[in-house]
Amino acid sequence: MPPRQDRPWLDDAAGRLVRPYTVSGGRTRPTATLDLLSLVMATGTVPPAPLGPEHSLALGLCDAPTSVAEVAAHLRLPAVVTKVLLSDLVECGALTARAPRHHDDTTDRSLLEAVLDGLRRRL
Repeated sequence: MPPRQDRPWLDDAAGRLVRPYTVSGGRTRPTATLDLLSLVMATGTVPPAPLGPEHSLALGLCDAPTSVAEVAAHLRLPAVVTKVLLSDLVECGALTARAPRHHDDTTDRSLLEAVLDGLRRRL
């Protein structure tokens, strides 16, 4: 039996060798309610059954509270596939998920100024 890889199969020229929906077993709907801004964090609980390499990578990214969008970007997977992977980890108790806090006033001046300051620092 070949050694188990803990990273996705990639080829420099071809890119990902396994299609994204293969990673989620063809599932397109997560069982946990996750938003792109939901914060997920590892609980320290080891999943009871060995999961795929992408599950391990996702779990490793969640040592600190991390948004679903950030995990998807690091894994280079579509958001819906990432949500399925993360919901698997939430179900087995390896991750906790917290819904994003929404401001009632979407035109909050302090929020807009903070975003503008962040964008200016990136330039």
